[in-house]
Amino acid sequence: MARVYNFSAGPSMLPEEVLKTAAAEMLEFGESGQSVMEMSHRSKEYQAIFDETEANLREIMNIPDNYEVLFLQGGASTQFAMLPLNLMTKNGKADFIITGQWANKAYKEAARYGAAREVASSKDKTFSYIPKTTAADFDPEADYVHICMNNTIYGTKYNTLPDTGDVPLVADISSCILSEPIDVTKFGVLYAGAQKNVAPAGVTIVIIRKDLIGNAMDITPTMLNYVTHAENGSMFNTPPCYAIYIAGLTFKWIKKMGGLEAMKELNEKKAKLLYDFLDNSKLFKGTVVAEDRSLMNVPFITGNEELDAKFVAEAKKAGFVNLKGHRSVGGMRASIYNAMPIEGVEKLVEFMKKFEEENA
Repeated sequence: MARVYNFSAGPSMLPEEVLKTAAAEMLEFGESGQSVMEMSHRSKEYQAIFDETEANLREIMNIPDNYEVLFLQGGASTQFAMLPLNLMTKNGKADFIITGQWANKAYKEAARYGAAREVASSKDKTFSYIPKTTAADFDPEADYVHICMNNTIYGTKYNTLPDTGDVPLVADISSCILSEPIDVTKFGVLYAGAQKNVAPAGVTIVIIRKDLIGNAMDITPTMLNYVTHAENGSMFNTPPCYAIYIAGLTFKWIKKMGGLEAMKELNEKKAKLLYDFLDNSKLFKGTVVAEDRSLMNVPFITGNEELDAKFVAEAKKAGFVNLKGHRSVGGMRASIYNAMPIEGVEKLVEFMKKFEEENA
């Protein structure tokens, strides 16, 4: 069997070690006589899997005890509504920095429940940079400030967090979770869809400071109230059991790899390989300002749509799949998440050099 190098932005590739373990345990987990896929979420066997998964995530990310870790459903997109319903309740206001499609969707959803304000945006240059802000830009009466930490479509990333003072900072970290260390204490809420760097689609991780729980609007549906899930250990209803199990295997893999410092070092090496080539290429060029480049998502173009399409087609034949850019921006995009081995990036660069020689 020949596995391709999968550069999909999500769902994305998983570590082979994780897939092999899951395959070996598909028919029977441990001595339970059943697959995790078949287990009752109320069973002792599954509770043990869940508890170990949460404990390992807390260890890897150094999550303090005054934060709840929730494993929810509905994707990051459901958080766009949960956040204002639960947090925009003191002054009815929230500030947003618009750095791409997902940040904008969060902003628009929040505007349905209160006074959402656009503080800054990089739309003027197709979201190719992170706008600079100062503490004075934010409303001290805002209930929270929302950012998208890493922008999957446009390939930008926050390297310096905005200064929001005493206002809780909320971040969508869907496409950069576990790619490098992060100081959880600088945030009120961190949330991430797991299908990019953690597990198959289906589970959403929410890390929320406990004092921000319990203030939901009266209209908040039971399932969209953080209290519901915090008080029930993420098991008010049946959770995405199998996706959580795979997440647990991924957390073990990260620990074995050396933790988030080791992941950062590896991810920086992979990104440097690709960016260095793009910076010196006669055919390809990156689309993001250097200081705001993502470690996870690398968009690039040739400047010719027909040539872009030819590259994507030939790359697929050569075993490099899902390199087509997002439909809203075109071009190409290589998502090089944790599970992408450095060999995959090296071989992609080799292929790009060959393509350049033949088409420049």
